[in-house]
Amino acid sequence: MACQPAPDDGQKPTPKTGSPTLYYFTWSDYVGPELLESFERQTGTKVVIDTFSSNEELLAKLQSGASGYDVTVPSDFMVSVMMKQGLLAELDPAKIPNARHLVRGLENLPVDPEHRFSVPYLWGTVGIGYDSSVIATPPGSWSVLWDERYKGRISMLNDQREVFGAVLRSMGHSMNTRDPAIIEQAKARLLKQKPLVKTYTSDHFDHLLVSGEVVLAHGWGGPVARAMALKPSIKYVVPKEGATIWADCLVVPKTSRNKELAMQFINYLLDREVAARTSERLLFASANREAKALVKIEVRDNPAVYPDETSLGQLEWMMDVGDTLRLYDRAWPELKRKYTDAEKGRQRRSRIAQDLNVPKSVRFGLSLAAALLNSLFEHPVMYLYCR
Repeated sequence: MACQPAPDDGQKPTPKTGSPTLYYFTWSDYVGPELLESFERQTGTKVVIDTFSSNEELLAKLQSGASGYDVTVPSDFMVSVMMKQGLLAELDPAKIPNARHLVRGLENLPVDPEHRFSVPYLWGTVGIGYDSSVIATPPGSWSVLWDERYKGRISMLNDQREVFGAVLRSMGHSMNTRDPAIIEQAKARLLKQKPLVKTYTSDHFDHLLVSGEVVLAHGWGGPVARAMALKPSIKYVVPKEGATIWADCLVVPKTSRNKELAMQFINYLLDREVAARTSERLLFASANREAKALVKIEVRDNPAVYPDETSLGQLEWMMDVGDTLRLYDRAWPELKRKYTDAEKGRQRRSRIAQDLNVPKSVRFGLSLAAALLNSLFEHPVMYLYCR
């Protein structure tokens, strides 16, 4: 896998002489290096990775004119936004035969039911990870995230729509509401919750659960499953009011210069063997229905990874809310304005770790050790969170 920088906005990528280059813009640590290396060997292609940390960051990059990316991975609702803005190339189904093996429920994804511009890749749920050694009774409701007993030990996703989605479901509303009055009520409820929240993070809430810094984490099932493997007292629940079902989708930006190669890469990622290994590594469910049988049983039977039928009935797809998004956009900065200095420090250390190329496994070990030391000593220990 190539780790050279991806092209800057508007710049033409410069491939290695003699071999095609594919630029993959993805979430951090979202595919195994060994799987990319296998694709490189099979095709003689050099795969260059660049990463983003939110759908909004991805959208902004493409809107700004970045023209070097060949494949990227927006979440389902963002696919709709990108389609409407003309940012995506149409796919040729004949070149992606593995897309015929999608799991039930993803075959007609609401945002792109005919898969003209996108193919589901990984999917899962959003719920609550919690430490059962502290919270003995499984929290069945989103209301636990407003419980004063856990002040300073709660984390929320650093994701505008997901945070509003959680509070809207707790209030008995759809997470896709366009009612200004309801959105304002949701904002007020989130501002009331803010003093209880340790941090808003989408990157390392699993580490915080393992270290004990938080005992309740609003988040995706996959990272919670990783925390469960390290600390058996960590559990996962989808609240009774309902939550998000999501799918991250593979798409080809319209500005890609390697569309044929891009579709070949998408088909490779959807191969059942590759998909199974990806599911085991990331602890997210694969969109390929044939991959599930190849996944290790402890992953296949983990409800944080592959939701059970009961949970599926409580879930809602996040949809593009059109012009109403501006109401969420205005409310979010007001909530985030109270970001703590400690959180800014964590983000800074994360960037330093990446710049120094500290391996992910080493960073996680350092962060966990430092968190434990912090609980014993008065002076904080600097630690590097991984991405």
